[in-house]
Amino acid sequence: MNTILKAGVVLGLLCTAWSYVVGFMGWYKDPTLQALFWLVLIIEIAVLIWGLRQTAAQGRAYGAQVGAGTLMSLVGAVIIFIGSYAFTAVVFPEYFGELRVIGEQTFRDQGLSESEIASRLEQAAAMQTPFMSALIGAISTVITGVLASLVIAAFARKKA
Repeated sequence: MNTILKAGVVLGLLCTAWSYVVGFMGWYKDPTLQALFWLVLIIEIAVLIWGLRQTAAQGRAYGAQVGAGTLMSLVGAVIIFIGSYAFTAVVFPEYFGELRVIGEQTFRDQGLSESEIASRLEQAAAMQTPFMSALIGAISTVITGVLASLVIAAFARKKA
């Protein structure tokens, strides 16, 4: 398996696995623990560093390194899309309903009026579908991958 494909698969599987850890542990139901989900950013950056060090050793220049990191992220994004869709559609079908209850209570605690709460929950509902959630995860993976690759590629150079 080539380096780009291998790193992309590792990226997708690790990020998806972390999402399932958060789900099975029930951390998404606790507003203070929900932030643990964002460790996927650290996972993605770590995998990109690992993958881009390997492609740097193959002699890739800066632009080719950025391209390699972007491709790694695209491969990972496909796996993340599938894993995320299954997460909310099959494994945790009540996920969005539970988030809605948590959001409603959070807004009440913030002192929002019932009409403001209803408005915010209605706005959020359009994005709270398995497809949209998975799509946002995939797009975010690619954007993060491009931005991180721009930085990582500047440091991941072939050793003389």
